Amino acid sequence: MRCLITGGAGFIGSHLAEHLLRLGHEVVVLDDMSTGREENLAGLGDGGRLTLVRGSVCDAEAVERCMAGVDAIYHLAAAVGVFTILGKTLESLRTNLDGTETVLEAARRHGVPILVASTSEVYGKNTADGLTEDADRIVGSPLLNRWSYAEAKALDETLAHLYGVEYGVRTVIVRLFNTVGPRQSGRYGMVVPRFVAQALAGEPLTVFGDGQQVRCFCHVLDVVPALVALLEDESAHGTVYNLGNTEQTSIGMLAQRVIAATGSSSTVEKVPYEQAYGPGFEDMERRVPDCGKALRQVGFRPRRSLDDIIASVVADQRGATG
Repeated sequence: MRCLITGGAGFIGSHLAEHLLRLGHEVVVLDDMSTGREENLAGLGDGGRLTLVRGSVCDAEAVERCMAGVDAIYHLAAAVGVFTILGKTLESLRTNLDGTETVLEAARRHGVPILVASTSEVYGKNTADGLTEDADRIVGSPLLNRWSYAEAKALDETLAHLYGVEYGVRTVIVRLFNTVGPRQSGRYGMVVPRFVAQALAGEPLTVFGDGQQVRCFCHVLDVVPALVALLEDESAHGTVYNLGNTEQTSIGMLAQRVIAATGSSSTVEKVPYEQAYGPGFEDMERRVPDCGKALRQVGFRPRRSLDDIIASVVADQRGATG
């Protein structure tokens, strides 16, 4: 097969590219390099089966140039990270909304199945223990920039669903819950690589808020095979799947586990949300997925623990600086 990955030079996209190449497929990557990095793809194109195209998913001509002979699309390109969303809110909205519609339209024209990556953010402030795919969305005011990402990704899901219902496009939507691993940057607000970088530098680990927020983290190498399995399974098309781990930890405890894993002398410093993100920021007390639907559909069952995840990020960052 020949697969297009939008955002394929990013953290998850590059791991997906590596996985598809290992399976024997050809891969076309479309990335504007706003958060992706060419070095994420280093060494993957030796067999001539990887093509990198620099361009935006909002550019219909750039997307069309990538479509020749494509059998499947993995749409991962998006403005990501709390710092990115808060700092470039309007630009992020345009990327996430216009980009998704542009890629869905290409899938429609060419009759190609498409996986659209969404996020656990769409659940907003729903603190249910074990969020299922049909759980209610509880989000704050549309005038708070903080919720613009959740709103945009929810509309992305609606677009994907309607392209399936009205145009017959074969679509799969996945909601990712804090995917983590090597190559992920902490520059945009991702907490695990940010904590690891601070610990390795001997700096205080900055915990935003009171540190009691509960999250679940899933290794990228557990997520990527499920993306492929879901898109290749025609009976999985037309609906949405949670992908994440159910091992819970508070952000405060995560900081302590990172300090222990690195052997760092760092301390933990709590920073008020207002100081970290500006006035009016809201966070979720807990976000825990129920991934039973993906388990039943394609056997999705994360194998790597949080300690494994932390160790892989530590090794990655030590290798990058060593």
